[in-house]
Amino acid sequence: MQTMTLGGSGEQVSQVALGCMQMGTRQDEATSFALLDRYTERGGNFLDTANCYMWWHRRGIGGGQSEELLGRWLVRRGRRDDVFLATKGSGMVTDPSAAFTEDEEPDWNAAGRLFEGAGGETLHRAIDGSLQRLGTDYVDLYYVHVDDRTTPLEETLEALDDIVRAGKARFIGWSNVRTWRLERIRQLCDRHGWQSPVAVQQRHTYLRPRIERDQASNVDGEQLDYLAEHDDLTLVAYSPIVQGVYDVADKREGPGLIDLYRGPDTDARLAAVDRVASKVGATGSQVVLAWLLAQRDPRVIPLIGPRTLEQFDELMAALDLRLEGPVLAELDTAGA
Repeated sequence: MQTMTLGGSGEQVSQVALGCMQMGTRQDEATSFALLDRYTERGGNFLDTANCYMWWHRRGIGGGQSEELLGRWLVRRGRRDDVFLATKGSGMVTDPSAAFTEDEEPDWNAAGRLFEGAGGETLHRAIDGSLQRLGTDYVDLYYVHVDDRTTPLEETLEALDDIVRAGKARFIGWSNVRTWRLERIRQLCDRHGWQSPVAVQQRHTYLRPRIERDQASNVDGEQLDYLAEHDDLTLVAYSPIVQGVYDVADKREGPGLIDLYRGPDTDARLAAVDRVASKVGATGSQVVLAWLLAQRDPRVIPLIGPRTLEQFDELMAALDLRLEGPVLAELDTAGA
């Protein structure tokens, strides 16, 4: 596992981050500990969680299970100083029980109206809760999980700066955010001398999102161009393998994340992945991860969330896959 500098932090983090969202809910403790052990044994150090993970697993659990499990792992393994620990606030819902349908499925439309937001008091309360669950005095990176456009940015940024000055977080980041908002955030931080973000966590993969399904969470061409010009911000790419669509043909039919990408351009891009995977003797997901790792303008840290050790080992094989110039060109030029 190689490392790279995270934005303007000066810190070295592993080139692949481990998403811990499902740990403590869909993944039992033994499996979660085994994944964390395997990842750190391979040289990984960048762990990602959030205070809301995973209230939607079932009604009544309320969230926080991932942080609690990570806290137990850190204590039992004594690894706090060996990892770069990231968590998030603002994405918790104020009443998780109200964000389920009558069929006991999460209601994401309702959840979108119930986010706790990024007000100053909320963020201070959220970071304290996260630190308690994680069993640590500080996190290395604290994200605004869901960009809150109802709270003045000045209030959010001042609170985040206070959190850093208090030693509760070393750096800050933003997630699910528009490019113009990133620029406004940077301008305010520069004007007031506040801590500026070093990372932006967005949904990003080899496929290009459909314009009509545009979301603040998706990286588009403008955001890639912006990040290429501002190397003090590193792109952390979540959902990089799009729920396995690069390897499982049935998943390309949906429903799921593929619906954000479906169209002629996507068909051409998927066909290119299939061709390259056949040429290099790899899976489609490995090809896509290797492609992301090969990007330089901007550089990308894929955030993976394997369910099993077997899935983890398969994805990690992408670290040994070197895509040469002609192969990269074939992938880059596929589609519209």
